Amino acid sequence: MKTIGILTSGGDAPGMNAAIRAVVRTAIYNGLKVKGIMRGYAGILQGEFIDMNLSSVADILQRGGTILRTARCEEFKQKEVRKKAAEILKTHGIEGLIVIGGDGSFRGAQLLSSETGVNTIGIPGTIDNDISCSDYTIGFDTACNTAIDAINKIRDTATSHERANIIEVMGRNAGYIALYAGVAGGAEIIILPEVQWNINEICEKITYGIKRKKLHHIIVLAEGVISAAELDKMIRERLPKLDLRHTTLGYIQRGGAPSVMDRILASKMGARAVELILENKSQRVVSIRNNKIVDDDINSALSMKKEFNYNLYELSKILSI
Repeated sequence: MKTIGILTSGGDAPGMNAAIRAVVRTAIYNGLKVKGIMRGYAGILQGEFIDMNLSSVADILQRGGTILRTARCEEFKQKEVRKKAAEILKTHGIEGLIVIGGDGSFRGAQLLSSETGVNTIGIPGTIDNDISCSDYTIGFDTACNTAIDAINKIRDTATSHERANIIEVMGRNAGYIALYAGVAGGAEIIILPEVQWNINEICEKITYGIKRKKLHHIIVLAEGVISAAELDKMIRERLPKLDLRHTTLGYIQRGGAPSVMDRILASKMGARAVELILENKSQRVVSIRNNKIVDDDINSALSMKKEFNYNLYELSKILSI
């Protein structure tokens, strides 16, 4: 093994640059050459390769996003396209490929490896925290902190006007950002895809809060359930006198300087990915479980079911009475 490639694919996440830095510097320390691939799998097909050295990753640890850019590549789902990608990688002398992204990116890596023999290692980078094999993914902690900052600020104005506020957070079809940010932000109500919800119960809780003179009501809503605007309409129909506003945080959760947790997690995962390449391992996903860096077969990783933290959700209901 002389040369490896690295790419970021799918949605960007704070901490991806920290992982890129760890991969490049660990690889060079161990005598490997590194080629960065711009714009994910699409960049392979378009020949967007750059030689990376120690200076290539200087001063990126604190930056959000990804210096390698990212893009979706629907055509990579085609077997002939993956074969072409493998030939392009071979032309550039790349024998191992490290992919930072989510489950869709890992499926691409698994197929590329199983069909063409290219060694592939996955690093979970997504704010959604929906990679089942890992307790946490790169970017999740930062996204939660961004949501917390918004909740704190919205609470200030909600208290001043004695309002209720719906705050819609990202997470795709998973409610992890909503749950963690909701608990840490002291939300009165948290609505998640993983838990059944009832609009009448929500309105009853708001009414109860009003009776006991609460100055605000913070409702944290996961985007995978319903839109903030739709929920706003449903509540207004039942509580027409309620002073209610809604806010969709959107893409601000994707950006910003990564937290300490994300920087360290990304650094550990990036270094371990290179170690696996040096061990001639392939089709592995680096993860963190029980505070230890581990790795799993990519097929097992993709088939695992993530256990939702129902205990934390139940705690949120106790703390929000």
